[in-house]
Amino acid sequence: MSKRATQKHQQTIDEAIQILSGIIKPEAQIPRNIKRAANNAISELQLGKGSFALRASNAISVLEEVSQDPNCPPYARTMILQVLARLETIRD
Repeated sequence: MSKRATQKHQQTIDEAIQILSGIIKPEAQIPRNIKRAANNAISELQLGKGSFALRASNAISVLEEVSQDPNCPPYARTMILQVLARLETIRD
């Protein structure tokens, strides 16, 4: 993988982490299960082993499940869908 592609993937992951960090703020009125999933996705993106695509794929699988949760507030769902769209651009 080229240096440019690596930088682009890292930037995409950093943007996704920044958005997800808004979900897990203590003052955010978001159910605990959604915060937990966002935290798990952040951990996967930061600490996950493997390529960028594998880490993104693992985070996507965690987030897709909670994006369908009926208890998820609309603004949190929008943030999750933004993250999913960004992470889906990462390919090996």
